Amino acid sequence: MNKKLSLQEWLNQAEQEGLTFTEFCLQQQCANLETTQQELMAYMLSSLDVMEQSIETGLSGIKSRGGLVGGDARRLAEYRANQDNPSLVGSTVARAITIALAVGEANAAMGKIVAAPTAGSSGVLPAVLFSLSEAVTIDRSELAKALVVAGAIGMVIASRASLSGAAGGCQAECGSAGAMAAGAAVVLSGGSPQQIGNAVAITLKNMLGLVCDPVAGLVEVPCVKRNAGAAAQALIAAEMALAGIESVIPVDEVIDAMAAVGSSMSCSLRETSQGGLAVTPTALAWAEKILKN
Repeated sequence: MNKKLSLQEWLNQAEQEGLTFTEFCLQQQCANLETTQQELMAYMLSSLDVMEQSIETGLSGIKSRGGLVGGDARRLAEYRANQDNPSLVGSTVARAITIALAVGEANAAMGKIVAAPTAGSSGVLPAVLFSLSEAVTIDRSELAKALVVAGAIGMVIASRASLSGAAGGCQAECGSAGAMAAGAAVVLSGGSPQQIGNAVAITLKNMLGLVCDPVAGLVEVPCVKRNAGAAAQALIAAEMALAGIESVIPVDEVIDAMAAVGSSMSCSLRETSQGGLAVTPTALAWAEKILKN
């Protein structure tokens, strides 16, 4: 059996070697992938390009194949553009949830996205990265480096738990995406390695137990709006971590707890559409209508 990865060990190692966690992850990923930092950065920059394209696709108002979602990102953007509608959550979070909806709707319409870590949770990471880059000036190369850090966090979660809704519920998809995004947000804000770990832990704790219950088996409802919720959770956790708030439960233990919760979930709550929102009367009516069409 392969040894489980440890995010805490990596965070400690970065500090011991006098490296930022970004530097540590860049070195580690280049070694593991047998590539140069220049090649790795080029790939991450191309991923950012795809993320931006998916945002534009979603903001166009495109409708999903199943017809359950589409147009909400544009609707929210238009609402925010009206100066008579002050944001209840602040401009950065409001922009983040708009982007998350946009990418989620692009995915539901079969548009090109970056699975980060999955297609169903693809709106979370771009939401956090681009909302922060719009709020403050962040060099594009720094966004690319934050993607490398997010990927490293995802590797640990995949090693100790799962990134699959079928295996661990939506906590494993949107929850993991939120954790990855929270860590990236701390990096972009100049936080320490330990603050990164706390942000990841807080995000996962806040999303622990989230079930996967797609209506009609489609990655539309409630998936798209859950991306927006996960993006907000990521920013909340990053804000707390940067303020010096710590997770009482260490990050690796939180990930292990997520794995245990996921394995104890009924199969009806793990992407089978046999429980939760998927079996409400309205959801069943939609499923029948979609199948007929």
